[in-house]
Amino acid sequence: MKLIQQQIDDFHREGWLFLPELFTPEEVALLAREAVNIYDANRPEVWREKSGAPRTAFAAHLYNEAFRLLGAHPRMIDPIEQLFGEKVYMHQFKINAKAAFTGDVWQWHQDYGTWKRDDGMPEPRAMNIAIFLDEVLPINGPLMLVPRSQNAGDLKAAHDLQTTSYPLWTLDEETVTRLVKEGGIVAPTGKGGSMLMFHGNLVHGSAGNITPYPRKIVYLTLNAVSNYIRNPTRPDYIAHRDFTPIKTVADDSLIRLARAPRQAAE
Repeated sequence: MKLIQQQIDDFHREGWLFLPELFTPEEVALLAREAVNIYDANRPEVWREKSGAPRTAFAAHLYNEAFRLLGAHPRMIDPIEQLFGEKVYMHQFKINAKAAFTGDVWQWHQDYGTWKRDDGMPEPRAMNIAIFLDEVLPINGPLMLVPRSQNAGDLKAAHDLQTTSYPLWTLDEETVTRLVKEGGIVAPTGKGGSMLMFHGNLVHGSAGNITPYPRKIVYLTLNAVSNYIRNPTRPDYIAHRDFTPIKTVADDSLIRLARAPRQAAE
């Protein structure tokens, strides 16, 4: 899969690009089922809210076949290699949950700030990919983006260790207000299987979910191989040390797994 020139231009101008329903309902059903199984597991990679609800599950591509295939899927890998002009590796893989009624906030932040401070990533040449596993609605905690804020560069941030169960380098209200006045706020919504890609310096966050509708999203961080991390401080299931370029799988690999006997996906 390749991006057309208009999509490339839109991404470079706005800092994000949304591709609705890139994956089929059959593929999404497989991934959503596997995500629930992972959340139910007692693994160190599964982090929980203070309420006990799942917040994020790291590195599922290393121990689950469905997510291994997703992490090497050409519908995601090809466009990023097209934009970067080189091969990419998996810097981070996580499945974020916004549980019904109890899903917590993600404060305003830039992801590259964390990658630089905590992992020693030289440049913001890593791309965030978000695959919706549930329908993302305006009411169930959609990701909010500040368009064009990637042009502000690497902003000053404070390490928030208190607000949620996940430590984050967050931005102050004055900075966010200034950037929102310049670029506004968008909250891409869509059905399961939709894909959102956004620049590592794009300011983003999300509100809590007090609705009955859960919201699960797979987030992959694909880093240019030449931009590998130099000084990781986080566990390797959070910031991977394997810089091998991703070799893509067949486009129909998830469909074939979904149609295989059930034990093949476990």
